[in-house]
Amino acid sequence: MAFTLPIDDVMPQVIDALRDQGRVVLQAPPGAGKTTRVPLAMLDAGLTTGRILMLEPRRLAARAAAERMAATLGEEPGQTVGFRVRGASAVSKSTRIEVVTEGILTRMLQDDPDLPGVGAVIFDEFHERSLNADLGLALCLEVAEALRDDLLIVAMSATLDAAPVAALMQAPVVTSEGRSFPVTPHWLDRPVGKQRFEQAVADLVLHALDTAPGSALVFLPGEGEIRRVESALAGRLPADCTLAPLFGAMDFKAQRAAIAPAKTGRKVVLATSIAETSLTIEGVQIVVDGGRARRAQFDPSSGMSRLITDRVTRAEATQRAGRAGRVSEGAAFKLWTRGEEGALAAYPPAEIEAGDLCAFALELAVWGARADDLKFVTPPHAGRLAEAQAVLHMLGALDATGRITEHGRSLAKMPLHPRLAHMVAKGGRNAPTLAAILSERDPLRGG
Repeated sequence: MAFTLPIDDVMPQVIDALRDQGRVVLQAPPGAGKTTRVPLAMLDAGLTTGRILMLEPRRLAARAAAERMAATLGEEPGQTVGFRVRGASAVSKSTRIEVVTEGILTRMLQDDPDLPGVGAVIFDEFHERSLNADLGLALCLEVAEALRDDLLIVAMSATLDAAPVAALMQAPVVTSEGRSFPVTPHWLDRPVGKQRFEQAVADLVLHALDTAPGSALVFLPGEGEIRRVESALAGRLPADCTLAPLFGAMDFKAQRAAIAPAKTGRKVVLATSIAETSLTIEGVQIVVDGGRARRAQFDPSSGMSRLITDRVTRAEATQRAGRAGRVSEGAAFKLWTRGEEGALAAYPPAEIEAGDLCAFALELAVWGARADDLKFVTPPHAGRLAEAQAVLHMLGALDATGRITEHGRSLAKMPLHPRLAHMVAKGGRNAPTLAAILSERDPLRGG
């Protein structure tokens, strides 16, 4: 590798920990290089003859990480390094490092609990604490204890309080200081007030472009807000600026174009939290943070999770601001006052604390375990888990003793909420179409 990254300084510690104990927790800020360096270093060190599986919370991050590692080796994805995400894959018999989205690991474990052919599992961006990541780690720890004492397990994070995870894994913590340039924060002089959110963001973007050099990364909660800010900026940007939206529902070609460096002049990328971690957008020296984030929250009225728009936490705001200091000194413009910052929560809740537990309870039943049997960083709330199990019993997914039924196993194989999967299984010809509409996060996209 012709250039060094901050993570390279601690890589010997990571490799030694894996050789000695088979597990490690790696703390490294964005830009340290953990996503692309750690799997390749593990491969070079010959720690395992099996495949190295790395989990990413988002499809774009999974594909981008695989492409960067493959490029480092002078190859195309699908050779030594491959990926598997919903709707696309590039793997072959020669693939040694496979980057996948988190739900794929759960399916692999349920189909073959001893993970044949897999020698290591890396949980990247574990601080996001998705249900799939929490469940995947718990299942991997049980598999390592009962079936695979040779299975290497790595948890990597940018902002995580590592002590609880390290205690759960009985693993050492390795910390990389990272390499970031100073980022100057800019707060509003007074609260936004009654001004429309998207208009306020657009005004702040124009102010930031007038104040600081470089391309800008603008954080917004969802596609609807991105489209409205895009409209509000139309015809108002400097002549040398191009505008690019970036959100999860875009096709990969459009996403890749959004994160590519500007061919000429400057670029303004309007992005959701998809750009908070793992992705590097070259040329960005400005971050504009709208201060809002979308989260999944259990809705008792529907019995499912719904997306709510909430204020960012301090950890998220810090993570976002750091994107401006990846390549040079930068500036972060925040759509709140310095006084309002003190009211922000420290960290976002883990999905296991706030989200719907129905699919989680179904996976536990397929595994044949109770939550108390497994090791979780944050155990699920007993009452909410019991409610989820009651729903599964009502659907016929669990029997009277709480064990999985054949119907339950068929529901677990569908990439849908158990309620919607039940509807597809029992509802007739039009049920799949209706389930697809109901499972879409934003069926009136752009609204």
